[in-house]
Amino acid sequence: MPRLKFGAFLAPHHPIGEHPMLQFRRDLAFVEQLDELGYDEFWCGEHHSSGWEMIASPEMFLAAAGERTKRIKLGTGVISLPYHHPFNVAQRMVQLDYMTGGRAIFGSGPGALASDAHTLGIDPMTQRDRQDEAIAIIRRLFQGERVTAKSDWFTMNDAALQILPLQEEMPCVVASMISPSGMTLAGKYGIGIISLGSMSTKGLMSLAQQWEFAEDAAKRHGTTVSRADWRVLLTWHIAETREQARREAGAGLMRWHNEYNVGTLMRPGLTAFKSPDEAVDQTAFVEGAASAIGTPDDLVNLIKNVMKVSGGVGTIIGFAHDWANPENTRRSWDLVARYVVPEINGYIEALRKSQTFVIENRAIFERAGEAVMAKIMGNEKAAAALADTSPGRVAIPAVNAPDLQKEAAKLKT
Repeated sequence: MPRLKFGAFLAPHHPIGEHPMLQFRRDLAFVEQLDELGYDEFWCGEHHSSGWEMIASPEMFLAAAGERTKRIKLGTGVISLPYHHPFNVAQRMVQLDYMTGGRAIFGSGPGALASDAHTLGIDPMTQRDRQDEAIAIIRRLFQGERVTAKSDWFTMNDAALQILPLQEEMPCVVASMISPSGMTLAGKYGIGIISLGSMSTKGLMSLAQQWEFAEDAAKRHGTTVSRADWRVLLTWHIAETREQARREAGAGLMRWHNEYNVGTLMRPGLTAFKSPDEAVDQTAFVEGAASAIGTPDDLVNLIKNVMKVSGGVGTIIGFAHDWANPENTRRSWDLVARYVVPEINGYIEALRKSQTFVIENRAIFERAGEAVMAKIMGNEKAAAALADTSPGRVAIPAVNAPDLQKEAAKLKT
């Protein structure tokens, strides 16, 4: 089975109150940590209002992240295409691709916040159609075409990129919530998907149906979609025990839910949590939960369930948040890299088999001890000293050595 990739998605969702400069710097340090831990992808978004989401240009942020990292892929999660002239988007993505050494992923969406669209005077009813229109133009530019196009929101005259992407083909990904719009676009163009609605129980349970939307659209347009290019977003906070994870994340989770999702965005159907324990219970310990607040084993079980209900995806993306303090948050991502990733991908399976083989076939290796004993008994002084041998401890035990105390007892009798 192909290995599952892992990444992080930074909207960001930062509580209001901290110095923005320090938030940006901490976010960049977070990308560095992910790169060092071997995560495959990092995504950050574009927002212009709401207070909590304060990265306005993912391209600028990712260019800075590219200077601090070596191998991790860097995705725009996402550029809201109706907010920008398509030619400018294409140029900025190509520049990002070069500045990161060919590690850029072009992720796009229609725009998530109604307040952003209002600021720019954009009718929300036009946003998805404009995203579709822009994707078609941008992909043609990436392929080196010279494009002339006129729309009700942009004009291009003999437009061509001076520099084509560094990658032979820049990965293109569309964001998908619960509506079929994003999945349909992915199928239409045969490109990747990042499912953001999977953070909710309903979103998690609808993944199989969502994939059908993509496949149906691909059939209609003569393209193909691959589950290897499907990314699914989950939330987690991991610690050594469930109790510790609950203590570390409960209050921050409650604040994020009550102050941002309920108080600021006023998302339909949501009510405020009354306590940190209720926040944890209702987020991670209800049937069909799309979050893990607990141990690495809890996240392993969640991911296995996602693979089952979805039919299989290519990448698990963790939602980056401030539920816990910075130190505990860093440790959470560290624990996922150390224990969850290798367990899911079978990196330690061969080690366990090797250990079991040695335990179950001990008799085969007794001859090594016999060889050591033969050398001892072949030396008169060593044989005499054996009688005085006592138990000892060394940093690295001689596993092939015989039981010297047992052999000494034989000599005395």
